[in-house]
Amino acid sequence: MLLNSKGQVTIPAELRRSHGFVEGDEVDVVADGSGLRIVHTAPDAPRGKQLVERMRGRATTALSTDELMALLRDA
Repeated sequence: MLLNSKGQVTIPAELRRSHGFVEGDEVDVVADGSGLRIVHTAPDAPRGKQLVERMRGRATTALSTDELMALLRDA
């Protein structure tokens, strides 16, 4: 990995996936002996609220609200 002029690095996608990091996650960089570790920031909000915030605005659909509600009621 290459450290850029702003002090940033890109974590490879496979490592992000395997360690549960997704876009928007808060992370801490922790000094660990002679190296550094990147860890998830301790959550301030309950897990459910964090998940809702992470998912907000990601859904796409061509159905109207009424059509979606009809699908849910018929299930």
